[in-house]
Amino acid sequence: MLQRIQTVYLFLAALVSAGLIFVLHLWVTNDDVIMYAKDNVQYLGLFLGSALLSIITIFKYKNRKSQFMLGRLNIILNFILLGLFVYQSLNVSGETAVSEKGIGMLLPIVSIVFLALANKAIKKDEDLVKSVDRLR
Repeated sequence: MLQRIQTVYLFLAALVSAGLIFVLHLWVTNDDVIMYAKDNVQYLGLFLGSALLSIITIFKYKNRKSQFMLGRLNIILNFILLGLFVYQSLNVSGETAVSEKGIGMLLPIVSIVFLALANKAIKKDEDLVKSVDRLR
């Protein structure tokens, strides 16, 4: 059943993780070089891994427990990505590497919100199925 609301949330999370990383920059260095996620293999891999995990979660609609668990795993992956961004921006002493932070650093937060909404809808579906099973 791909027409459920969590499919929309998961698709939006995948779109944020895979599509917007090529449009929004992460930071600008002191040399006025704009850094995107595609310029760093680690960030690109984590973003694309999050998008792939969201797509896989969409197609696990027959197993809601597995879908919920993959959603949680994806949230953890986005928190790791967010932690790397915070480390990158705060670890530098003074203004040595990152001169200006970009809006792309907030993409994991947006993805986490969509994933949390998807997990809430999955949990709601699971509770509904359990309540119907109780009546039988």
